[in-house]
Amino acid sequence: MAEAEFPTRFGVFRIFGFVGHFADRVEEAAVLVMGDVTSDPPLVRIHSQCLTGDVFHSLRCDCRSQLELALRMIAAEGRGILLYEMQEGRGIGLMNKLRAYALQDQGADTVEANEQLGFEADLRNYELPGAILSHLGLSRVRLLSNNPGKIEALERAGVTVTERVPCIVPFQETSEDYLRTKKEKLGHLLDMD
Repeated sequence: MAEAEFPTRFGVFRIFGFVGHFADRVEEAAVLVMGDVTSDPPLVRIHSQCLTGDVFHSLRCDCRSQLELALRMIAAEGRGILLYEMQEGRGIGLMNKLRAYALQDQGADTVEANEQLGFEADLRNYELPGAILSHLGLSRVRLLSNNPGKIEALERAGVTVTERVPCIVPFQETSEDYLRTKKEKLGHLLDMD
């Protein structure tokens, strides 16, 4: 939908806006691209929007730390892609995410809170990243992720993940339960011991 130069404190990217029209939904994503991403498989991060973490520096999650790690790693390589998907709160939206926070304050974990609100544990869908990578001419990537669901989604879209690069950041005591739930209930590849 749009493309422009995008200078950041991590370096200069090109920013692209994408809209995906699917049978049951419309999705948007902002994509930051640095350097030549077509020669060897580039480092790619699929990052789901997290207003509370990314913008307000919440310590309930590790989202901002993962976002900054991804941008630093891409900048260090001088090439790579960050796909920023508008799928707040594992796809339940901002207001429902805040409702889930209230349930977590009463003792529910993140999965239980989503389920108590009538949602699945994770509603995110990664069709759009696969379509975007294909649109950019990429069939092979190195994926910076702890989420095996993202690997499976890219592989289903015909994008080969040649390497999974762990996206491990130091965790805060305030996010330990959140991370343990991601590992134990959602299958994220985290070493918590």
